[in-house]
Amino acid sequence: MKSIIKITELVKRIAQGLASRLRNFYYRHLGVKLNGYVWMRQIEIPRNHSDKEIAANCALDRGVTLLCSGETLSHSKISIGANTYINRHTFIDAIQSLKIGRDCGIGPNCYLTDHDHGLDPSLPPLKQPMVAQDVVIGDRVWIGANVVILKGVNIGDDAVIGAGSIVTKNIPENAIAVGSPARVIKYKTPVTVSC
Repeated sequence: MKSIIKITELVKRIAQGLASRLRNFYYRHLGVKLNGYVWMRQIEIPRNHSDKEIAANCALDRGVTLLCSGETLSHSKISIGANTYINRHTFIDAIQSLKIGRDCGIGPNCYLTDHDHGLDPSLPPLKQPMVAQDVVIGDRVWIGANVVILKGVNIGDDAVIGAGSIVTKNIPENAIAVGSPARVIKYKTPVTVSC
């Protein structure tokens, strides 16, 4: 019985690997800039494919959506650094520039955006012009589950954003921030190794 379970698991892993490689081929063919192999589950990249750039060894789990709107620019609107993992059902939405550094971990059900709608009282919500500001997430950043990151935010290297936080302002490097809106509660302390 154990050998049947092992064989079933092996077949499942092989099928998932082949499906991921087919998705790499498919999205690369559509114009997504994949700089090496990217592990992809069932993700969604609905349009403006050339506006996305993903470095090698990234992993995009089931239900991740990468959405770019508006005119194509001279640079990638969504850029994801090497070795970054994006967990299930995270939605990344850009019209100008949203950069995620390398070696980051992004929890499930997050929403990251570089824009929102204007507030002209004479226009209905969906007729409002978009207002965009770049978002930069540094290297080795950990973003917990259900986090929202809004336009104009810069998150420094090695920062941690606690689950359920809404980030509206810059977070410095090595900071641990939580809440709505997110605020720094402490800083990571360097680990020293004694010999």
